Amino acid sequence: MIASAPASAANLGPGFDTLGLALERYVEVEIEPSASLIVRSEGEGAGLSDNATHLAARVAIEVAGHDRLAITVRSQIPVARGLGSSAALAAAAAAAAGSPDPLSVAAALDGHPDNAAASVVGGLVSSSMIHGSVKVARLPLDETIEFVVMIPERTLPTKSARQALPDMINREDAIFNLGRMGMLLSGLADHRFLRKEATEDRLHQPYRTALFEEAPALLAALVESGAVASCWSGAGPSLLGICNPGEGERVRVNALKALEEQGVQGIALSLKADHRGLVVGEEARDLYQLH
Repeated sequence: MIASAPASAANLGPGFDTLGLALERYVEVEIEPSASLIVRSEGEGAGLSDNATHLAARVAIEVAGHDRLAITVRSQIPVARGLGSSAALAAAAAAAAGSPDPLSVAAALDGHPDNAAASVVGGLVSSSMIHGSVKVARLPLDETIEFVVMIPERTLPTKSARQALPDMINREDAIFNLGRMGMLLSGLADHRFLRKEATEDRLHQPYRTALFEEAPALLAALVESGAVASCWSGAGPSLLGICNPGEGERVRVNALKALEEQGVQGIALSLKADHRGLVVGEEARDLYQLH
């Protein structure tokens, strides 16, 4: 069985642990019967752990109930960069191993469902745990919006990023984020209503700046380069620019210059949203090869 799932950008500024956006970069997992466990990996993360400790292997063995599996992973999603690589891989591995509920498997791995929900459902989603199960709402998304992702050549594990957050927030900051989130959802539904203030946040981005000191300057550079708004992608260090139709490539080129000016090695990609989410079967192979 073969399955693919897209990368994702979570939080999107004010939507901490609730919003997720699927992006057109994919991980593909193919699983076949085997006399013993075989793990192969290609692309991003290749060779890091081609054995039973590989995330795809751990998920597949749990779902299948045995390790007589040949598992091949092909990935376009950078690891530990805030693009939901673990959630996408877990969802694809669970589906390829025959799980009836890949979303729950992937969400349980992350401890929160925002990245997993985007990778499984596609598009723009809001997600929450209700009575122990994952609930997802697909939200309106203007399909003409383009996204630019700055991907630094450095990792930022989610665990470290979460440890930087306070245990408590005040009411003023909660109200601030709720207001910005409404503004953001309006702008993502119709790019004409998007404004740079829509991605402002007081719950996580300011606290994580100590882990990536160049982030504020790079976020500002994305807007100066032509993005309407900018924010961290998940727990970072990748940064996301939200662009008007036709502006993605111009912003991407300027984003590369901004990375160089800040002395940060990395790349910038111009992407569209993925609207299909998790795909199972030979169609998954085609989807991966097209991108």
